[in-house]
This record gives sequence, structure tokens and C-alpha cells, in this order.
Amino acid sequence: MNKFENKIAVVTGGNSGMGYGTAKVLKELGATVIITGRRKDAIDLAAQKLGVTAILSDQAKLEDIDSLVSEVSDKFGKVDILYINAGVSGTSTIEKETPVNFDKINNINYRGVFFTLSKFIPYLNDGASVVVLSSVLATTVASTLSVYSASKAAVNSIVKTAALELAARKIRVNSISPGAIDTELFSKMGMDTDSLKGMNDYLISLTPIGRIGKPEEIGQLVAFLSSDEASFITGADHIIDGGSSIL
Repeated sequence: MNKFENKIAVVTGGNSGMGYGTAKVLKELGATVIITGRRKDAIDLAAQKLGVTAILSDQAKLEDIDSLVSEVSDKFGKVDILYINAGVSGTSTIEKETPVNFDKINNINYRGVFFTLSKFIPYLNDGASVVVLSSVLATTVASTLSVYSASKAAVNSIVKTAALELAARKIRVNSISPGAIDTELFSKMGMDTDSLKGMNDYLISLTPIGRIGKPEEIGQLVAFLSSDEASFITGADHIIDGGSSIL
């Protein structure tokens, strides 16, 4: 099925997890896909496996965003699907939070998202779709995740404003808020095998559907929101969490 044939799709943070799963789905649906990431070896390997294009780019650095937009526009023209996925987490109580960790999270999750969108707007085709990765923690709370939650709440606000500002060009802007998804997040935070299993079991216990989500399921939601079938959907946050937020 080639519903995205002749469509150009950019996926930031596309070398693993939800970004990789989304790039895979969009590629299978016929899109020409560009993935980005901060580690050249990781994005090159992912691009080789997926059969897509890799561009080295750190969403926390404005000069990298400028270079990304310039390279994409020069090589591919205007963009039809922009999935702003790159993000980081980090745990700390409010009392013990540090300016360094605060800035690290917000430079990628908030500032980076804002300027990635801002810089790409002139290079989006009319009728394009923008999807931004948020989180169920944008509207719920968890101890030690105050900065992460706030960064995602900011994303939801940006999405609504962008949807209003870009509506005249028929560009739709939505966010998705995953719950527990099977990614490398916790291993990247340094958890050992036993801790990872314990966390996995705990997350399953909090999910009514009885399992955690798959990265490709995020990709399927991004694909739907970017399709003609979703042409009347904009400015909305879409929760995909197996029902955990209703508990």
C-alpha cells in the first residue's frame, strides 16, 4: 500500500524506539523518509536497515536545526510529513533538580521542538501534517518527573497555537501522548536487566490492556494523523497508552 507515495517525511530522533518504528511504518506506506539523530553510527545503521536517508542533527542545537532544514530542502524540496519525535527524560525531585538537567531536558523537549517546527514551517507543503511527540505525563503527574512533564505540557500548548496559525495553509498540527512503549528509554537511563524486567512488569500492571505498546503502533497513529482520512483533525492531543490514564 503506497498511500504516501511521492510524500517527503522527516522523523527526528529516528534511529531507535518510537522514531524508528514510525520511520518504518511511513517507509512501508511509500514515503521518502529522512531520519535524524545525534549519533552518526546509530542513525547510519538505522537508515541502512530501514532503507531511508540519515542526517546527523541534534535537536538541542539551533545550528543543527538550521543545517537540517537546509539539507532537507536542498535535496528533497518541501516536506509533507514532519514527526518531531526526539526527546529526553531525567528524574529528580523539584528540591534537588539542577539547572544543568533542567536545561538539558528543555533544550531538546521544548526549545528544540519549538524551533524545529518554526524553521520547517516555510518548507512545509500546503496540506502537510505535523505530529509532535508529547506524553501522558503532560496532563498527569509523577514524582521526580516535574521538568519532563512541564516540557511536554509546553509541547501541547505549542501544538494548539501552531494548528491555529497554520490552518489557512491546511497544515494540520497534532500531538501524540504515549504511555508505556517498548523502547530503550530505561536501559539508556542505566537500568540493569532485573530492574528493566521489574519496570516492565510494573508498567504492564498499570495498563488495562495488559501489555505495553510497540513502537510501530506509534507509527501507525502518526501515519493516520498524516493521511487524508484525518484531514479534519488538528490541534488535538491523541493519547495512546493502553488505557493507563483512565485508572
